[in-house]
Amino acid sequence: MNLKNPLPDAAPMDTVPSTSSPGYAKAHPVARAFDAFASTVTRWAGSPVAFGLAVISIVVWIVAGPIFKFSEGWQLVINTGTTIVTFLMVFLIQQSANKDSVAMHLKLNELLASDKGASNQLIGIEDATEDDLRKLAAAYLQLAAEKEGDAASAHDDGAAAEIARRLAKAHARNARKNGSEESVGAQ
Repeated sequence: MNLKNPLPDAAPMDTVPSTSSPGYAKAHPVARAFDAFASTVTRWAGSPVAFGLAVISIVVWIVAGPIFKFSEGWQLVINTGTTIVTFLMVFLIQQSANKDSVAMHLKLNELLASDKGASNQLIGIEDATEDDLRKLAAAYLQLAAEKEGDAASAHDDGAAAEIARRLAKAHARNARKNGSEESVGAQ
């Protein structure tokens, strides 16, 4: 494991969204209950049973059309029902996606940390701006093109690692800045 910490002044959980961290869930029973509920509902909503119930609901609605003479009220039922379900599902699915994203980042961070040859400069990169990520992606594409052209070259982290180092320094500065702002606000 590379022991160099790219974010020396950052707290360990700074790159993890507070509502998805284990510490937050332990401290807030409502958050823990919502997480369990969201996980259960999203698993169920992706099941064949849920899909079947949705299809059956639509078929019943269509069959009821002639009974209600395809009225505006008949149309309003399906529109209102699907809008409400969609609105609520967005939040539940987003909670599950946030949790999965944090877990994936932690797994990738572990892989980076466990490989002695890997640079751990990209740990926490998910907090970078989109512009920084585009620059880093371009640097990796350039690095891949250079490696393709020169297969005999030694391990060179080049431009991509330099961008990652600059991002880590910027993140550390932001963490220090935020820490000093918090201490000023506490006084």
